[in-house]
Amino acid sequence: MVKIDLITGFLGSGKTTFIREYVKYLLGRGEKIAIIENDYGAVNIDMVLLQDLLGENCNLEMIVGGDGKEAHRRRFRTKLISMGMSDYTRVIIEPSGIYDADEFFDVLYDEPLDRWYEIGSVIAIVDAGTTMMLEDTARYLFMSEIAWAGKLIFSKMTADTDVAAISAFINKTMEDYGCSARFDEARDIIAKPFDALTEHDFTSIQNAGYRKSSYKKLQIEEKQYLPLFYFDVEMPEDKLKSTVQALFTDENAGKVIRVKGFVKTAEDTQLQINATEEEIKTSPVVSSRNVIIIIGENLNKEYINEIWRDYCSVVSL
Repeated sequence: MVKIDLITGFLGSGKTTFIREYVKYLLGRGEKIAIIENDYGAVNIDMVLLQDLLGENCNLEMIVGGDGKEAHRRRFRTKLISMGMSDYTRVIIEPSGIYDADEFFDVLYDEPLDRWYEIGSVIAIVDAGTTMMLEDTARYLFMSEIAWAGKLIFSKMTADTDVAAISAFINKTMEDYGCSARFDEARDIIAKPFDALTEHDFTSIQNAGYRKSSYKKLQIEEKQYLPLFYFDVEMPEDKLKSTVQALFTDENAGKVIRVKGFVKTAEDTQLQINATEEEIKTSPVVSSRNVIIIIGENLNKEYINEIWRDYCSVVSL
């Protein structure tokens, strides 16, 4: 049977960056991998970021959401059925940052998928820099993303990261929302940079399994977290950085959590941008598309459209 791993984590936690390291480890051990990207829109930035992994033993697939959970569940099931005759040894699922893990388990328990696939590990990526700032709905969603995880892997560590305090916050969050899961700092948490993960770490991740958790579900409107897309973006680098930085503190924009994408900054220059309120990262890149995706809570589409209108060919619809 083909093992399936689910890599979860709240918006902007670093799932794609971790997957790159994890897949490289698995390929080095002779596995044949399929990565399935879930997203709301027709353009998946994370899929572009994983393109260099493509090869004889690694394939990328995509499932588009945004029109309801039932439609997405059907697409997920259909995708796995269509892959059933392939000779993959492991499938890795990267869902969007807002995802109900029940879908993952429900689909895999359906026939004939329960005869073709088996659940491997559920791994949750935890942003060490922002997790303790989460409140209200965002804190609940964070809890729901990690509740099933066999391992938590901290991302965006700094010299000042207090692992014990974050671990205590996580377990208090579980308790506050009536979730049965609890995480032991020594046994269940890996707190080190992704590029410092050892073979021993990856072995424990690969064999982490998952936990069966229960909690009372809250009704969250998907539209509350729908991202905004801007295509054919052209903007000078200094203007790009200042515009993105301003979004994080602009109350009129809503709560912006992350901005990522590819931007043409000069005639022969294109940059990849990956930004949070704490840090804006840019690097030279060559991509087939220039697109910006803005992720957040209760985003003011009309207001943000006006900010980007003069720098793109299509504003978010």
